[in-house]
Amino acid sequence: MSLQQGDRAPDVTLVSSELSPLSLSAEWAKGTVVLLFFPLAFTSTCTEEMCAMRDDIGSYSGLNARVIATSVDSPFVLDRFKKDLGADYQFASDFNREAARAFGVLREAPLGPGLLNASDRAAFVINQDGTIRYAWHSTNPSLLPPFDEIKQALAQN
Repeated sequence: MSLQQGDRAPDVTLVSSELSPLSLSAEWAKGTVVLLFFPLAFTSTCTEEMCAMRDDIGSYSGLNARVIATSVDSPFVLDRFKKDLGADYQFASDFNREAARAFGVLREAPLGPGLLNASDRAAFVINQDGTIRYAWHSTNPSLLPPFDEIKQALAQN
């Protein structure tokens, strides 16, 4: 079961697309974080989601939030994905699946033939104190997060 609103966000260290450690607690200590889990880079729905975030990143910045997009892809793949998209927000690798397990969003069903252990699509808004302010999780990989709900949660922060 995935974490819910009001739960304490787990402190997991990911690897940024720039190949440096990215501690989630250090990130939320700087201010509100929107943590997006997506199954795999360069797939159609994941590309659509990341482009939607790229195109509306000003709304999130205006709500004093920083976005971190994470998948089980390697940091090298995520660096290329970020550059190809022209995204101006953080990408982080959960290659070892620690964050997906800790947040309860590690996919149980195969994503495709032989594609096991990706994350489901999920979105979490994490306050500066590490409390999850908003949580959304879907096992349907073709469903986009409800971006308006995420922004509403940020506006209430």
